[in-house]
Amino acid sequence: MSDHSSENTLKNWGFLIVLALVWGSSFILIKRGLTVFSPGELGAFRIVAAASFLLPISLPGVRRLTSVQIQNLILVGLVGSFIPAFLFAKAQTQLSSSLTGVLNALTPLFVVLVGAIFFKSKITRQNALGLAIAFMGVTVLVLVKEGSGFGAFSEINAYAFFVILACTCYGFNLNLIKYRFVTLRPVEITAISLLLVLPVALIYLMAGTQFAYKLSSVDGAWQALGYVAILGIVGTALALILFNMMVKTASPVFASSVTYLIPIVAILWGVWDGEVLLFGHYIGIAAVILGVWVGNRKKINRPSN
Repeated sequence: MSDHSSENTLKNWGFLIVLALVWGSSFILIKRGLTVFSPGELGAFRIVAAASFLLPISLPGVRRLTSVQIQNLILVGLVGSFIPAFLFAKAQTQLSSSLTGVLNALTPLFVVLVGAIFFKSKITRQNALGLAIAFMGVTVLVLVKEGSGFGAFSEINAYAFFVILACTCYGFNLNLIKYRFVTLRPVEITAISLLLVLPVALIYLMAGTQFAYKLSSVDGAWQALGYVAILGIVGTALALILFNMMVKTASPVFASSVTYLIPIVAILWGVWDGEVLLFGHYIGIAAVILGVWVGNRKKINRPSN
């Protein structure tokens, strides 16, 4: 192995670990932000923080776009960032941060499912098997009632469907980027799409919520704001740049492996914060991660003898 190859391998492992820590920590940051802010306030400010940080990239790039590109980027901004930011915050009003992090791992499977249904891409038997296993895991997770001792099955926790809807949005987003954008770099796509939904987030935040009042009147509001700012700037903007740097030097399979590490980090944060996982939760978590792995693993072409 050459020195350059070893250097790239070490760098990619560093990117992978940092990304897993950053994205896996997003859910505990949402939990902290919700101690003061409503889901709408948190979601809107998350977009404002991320879009504002990326202005040096988005402002020069937006001038070169055609009207069709702008329309597509508005759609990307809505389904890739704006709507999921609200959905995850809403979900965590009734779901633990650790379980939300596990459900988020369904995103790669929804990329495949949405691509097959709406973008005419192929879905393999392997994809279908992974989806089936993962959805069995989700079913277990939404039926296990927290605080019921061994982990008895109870009524459906409908808030899990907010996370599933967010994963569906991500599925649309990645397919839109794949099929409708060829010339723009991924960082530009995200930065400009955030810029285009920034006015909506700002108007909603200032005119439709008690955000300003809470900042001036509620104890702990500025600390909660700091958590959400970290979520937007580090968890959305910087993490995206880091991910794109890794994609350039690592294989797609290696880059996608961050999907399996994010739930582990989310669970560790949740347990550290006193969240209780029942026996049924562990079964559901294992099924979700297994399903995502089965649905996305690449077959190795072995040389013939």
